[in-house]
Amino acid sequence: MSALEKSRTASVEAEVHERVLTLRIGGWLDGHSIVDSWERSRSALTEHQPARLIIDASGVEYCDGAGIAMLVDLQRRMKGVAEVRDLPAKFQSLLEMFNPDDFREAKATKAETVSLPEQVGAAAASLWRDIAAMVGFVGELVAALAYASMHPRRIRWRDALEAAENAGANALPIVALISFLMGLIMAFQSAIPMRQFGVEIFVADLVVLSMLRELGPLMTAIIVAGRSGSAFAAELGTMKVNEEIDALTTMGLDPVRFLVVTRPLAAVAMMPLLTVFANLMGLIGGSVVLLSMDYPLVTYVREVLGAVDLGDLIGGLAKSVVFGVLVAGIGCLRGLQTRTGASAVGLSATRAVVSGIVLIVLADGVFSVVFYYLGI
Repeated sequence: MSALEKSRTASVEAEVHERVLTLRIGGWLDGHSIVDSWERSRSALTEHQPARLIIDASGVEYCDGAGIAMLVDLQRRMKGVAEVRDLPAKFQSLLEMFNPDDFREAKATKAETVSLPEQVGAAAASLWRDIAAMVGFVGELVAALAYASMHPRRIRWRDALEAAENAGANALPIVALISFLMGLIMAFQSAIPMRQFGVEIFVADLVVLSMLRELGPLMTAIIVAGRSGSAFAAELGTMKVNEEIDALTTMGLDPVRFLVVTRPLAAVAMMPLLTVFANLMGLIGGSVVLLSMDYPLVTYVREVLGAVDLGDLIGGLAKSVVFGVLVAGIGCLRGLQTRTGASAVGLSATRAVVSGIVLIVLADGVFSVVFYYLGI
């Protein structure tokens, strides 16, 4: 060990008198030299169990953050009955920046229990606030769409086309796969019991009616809610976290007109097209089952054409338009409601998907009741 290294060491001497432990600390207190000194100081506290600790620091030549940490730790262990004496003034000011009480070990606190009525009330209040926020957002969106219809040049058509591509063209593969499998599975499951009565051909009626009236628009809407609704929420949520939306408001731009309008327009334009494509793929899936039962394709096509009319197709397309507005609207709303935090964007995307699916199912139920009373 060189002479310089020997001079840059720390020393600790312990002396006990009437349960008062005095630690005389000197030398250099840095990250390399205090390892042994810190351990000896702790051992002295454990061995003697003093009622009071006095740290004589008059011999300290140098002290950095590590040395201050050792002194604070010794004070913390004595829980307020420790005193540091004669520490050079240039190091004393550094020590005074830290309060040993701030480094006490935190005790686990028992979670406060909430009664069931209180939980129900909180959930009801949260639901009511959410409904009020939705109603307010619907008003803002309707006003923004009305303004856009009167000023079409103010619409950011490039963003609308990009959103239409993401929500429409990019969704074709998954919509095709799900719809094809739905038609295939539905036809296969219904063909087994119908074979007992020799009426397998009516599988075509079941598939086409289910796809055009119900499953085509419903499954397409759920897929778009999972893909595009969450994407809308994540995009706007990221802007909200990065304070880009606040910047737009500061510049006098309405975020709903500037960012939101293009997305419902894109969803409304794409949803009917995706629904028609989903209907077609579902019918193709049903045809695979009947073809495997040696029914000719022309028989399947004739049965499909005889089972439905134009009203069935239009009813499903009307559903898809409403579903598109709901998916895009709720996705944008959840994005604008994003709070701060690392998980805020993910939470907004999750809420957008869940809320979108719930609203889709509710709207589908309303359509079913309306169609029943209208005789459609």
